[in-house]
Amino acid sequence: MTASAPAAGSPLAPVATRFEPDIARRKLNGTLFYGACLAAIGILMLALVILLFDVLARGLPWLDLQFLTGVPSRRPAQAGVLPALLGSLEISVIVALLTFPAGVAAAIYFTEYARDSRLNRLLQTNISNLAGVPSIIYGILGLAVFVRLLHLGPTVLAAALTLTLLILPIVIIASIEAIRAVPTAQREGAYALGATRWQMVRRSIFPAAAPGIMTGIILAMARAIGEAAPLILIGGVGFVTFLPSPLSGDYTVLPLQIFDWAKRPQDDFASLSSAAIIVILVLMLLLNGLALIVRARLSRHIQW
Repeated sequence: MTASAPAAGSPLAPVATRFEPDIARRKLNGTLFYGACLAAIGILMLALVILLFDVLARGLPWLDLQFLTGVPSRRPAQAGVLPALLGSLEISVIVALLTFPAGVAAAIYFTEYARDSRLNRLLQTNISNLAGVPSIIYGILGLAVFVRLLHLGPTVLAAALTLTLLILPIVIIASIEAIRAVPTAQREGAYALGATRWQMVRRSIFPAAAPGIMTGIILAMARAIGEAAPLILIGGVGFVTFLPSPLSGDYTVLPLQIFDWAKRPQDDFASLSSAAIIVILVLMLLLNGLALIVRARLSRHIQW
């Protein structure tokens, strides 16, 4: 007579047999979670495609040379976006020139030079917290410090300094993570060849971390270009018929111009806001492409 196999719940049952229900349940839960994630991504992508299709359908007929070189007007057929476009470009250039050296220098200090002390840990924690502060708080800070205390007034420079404070924590955090991702062996190899700490950072660590640093800067600049709330507090307006100056006079940017047109009741102004959205999307793509080119050139000399 052959002995019968022990029941699944008995102590003599094989281990694999006893855990089969748990394994099957975990596989089912994992499959359901994976399906829910795919469904959420699909819904978001569908909404994005519908939104882009609506923007392109309404904005492309208004997108011509007159729209790019004209100034805002109460007549939709004569309205243009040139002052807002130049204002966004001026602010973006100033923000990039201020943010890149300050953010990367701070990240290099925290990762390569700063000691593991309580003060430095507190500083890094505060920087991480500042990255999550709402942008309107930075607008209040810029209004109090740059506009009133430093007497810069509601200018492009004050707006650029405010946006610099807004995105600087993001750049610092992304740069710190990119530098920490460089293998320790690369640092040791540079020291073994007789390099000083600064030579190791400049010729070995920074080129290797450049792709991650540029990715963080791309994300930060994209947020700065699309911000509108802080600039409203700094004095940005939605109707400017002259080219802005960095140091004096009123200014506007593309998000403020889009908001000004979108809140008007006429359908033509809604179409103009769609055309301005296309312009800001193209501007962001161009800036991202430029950053990718710089990223590729910086990472050309990586030696692993």
